[in-house]
Amino acid sequence: MVSVINSVDTAHEDMIHDAQLDYYGTKLATCSSDRSIKLFDVSSGQQTLITHLWGHEGPVWQLAWAHPMFGNMLASCGYDRKVIIWKETNGTWAKLYEYAQHDSSVNSVSFAPHEYGLMLACGSSDGSISIISSTGDGSWDPKKITNAHTMGCNAVSWAPATAPNALFDQQSGQQQMAKRFVSGGCDFLVKIWVEDNGQWIEEQKLEGHSDWVRDVAWAPSIGLAKSILASCSQDCRVIIWSNDGVSGEWDRKTLNKFDDVVWHVSWSTTGNILAVSGGDNKVTLWKESLEGQWVCISEVNKGQGQIGDRPASG
Repeated sequence: MVSVINSVDTAHEDMIHDAQLDYYGTKLATCSSDRSIKLFDVSSGQQTLITHLWGHEGPVWQLAWAHPMFGNMLASCGYDRKVIIWKETNGTWAKLYEYAQHDSSVNSVSFAPHEYGLMLACGSSDGSISIISSTGDGSWDPKKITNAHTMGCNAVSWAPATAPNALFDQQSGQQQMAKRFVSGGCDFLVKIWVEDNGQWIEEQKLEGHSDWVRDVAWAPSIGLAKSILASCSQDCRVIIWSNDGVSGEWDRKTLNKFDDVVWHVSWSTTGNILAVSGGDNKVTLWKESLEGQWVCISEVNKGQGQIGDRPASG
């Protein structure tokens, strides 16, 4: 049974929308409707405020840490249509880059696997997805997938750099790594995107939800012979999608029908346990049995507070 081992009093002045630990689990970043981001040192089991970041002009919806090979770097997105990349230099956090080319709220940000370089995907309520890449000389190269999702994109998540059953280049002996990510939108769809000759194209359209898809999460690669991703929706369902890499088809299995909207899904680092949170104020952990059935292995009640989420509009 999972229990709460620590709680952090962030002292935010409004609802907290996201909280993300860094790669090593020593720093915690939180963001809020109070328009701010806070960074805490939690390495000792206690909370120590590192810095308070201001730069957004509205609620901040989501955060994403970059891989530590790029230094201490954090991305944020918000209702003000902005994406901001923050970086620590000589102990001081400051704005490194600001992207403001969306026409509506930016709802989700996700850094690509470090094998692809410094690359960030951003999903917006204007229906488009931006992929922002560092050129290595201090500048950034943004590309946009327009009309990715009708009515808006709510979530983006990258595929692992090493895919199951991936092909190997005979000359280099290296595994061929096609860049992919998954997105979820207000059109009830889950979509998989792949880079082809520098352009991002829709590879798969997965239909199964009957309401807005609120979150998507691609499972880390753990040596299994299939790719797995999870999606959750306002239809109160979580769906597990799997692909053996041979047929090219994605199999669909409903993990569970919940009593309320499901806001978020998140995989463990080994990719075999899925955390689910939603409007029922609970976090449940799920694991696939040897018989292929998904079973709930733990439940944590979040108490009286509401597990909130952002609107996909603005």
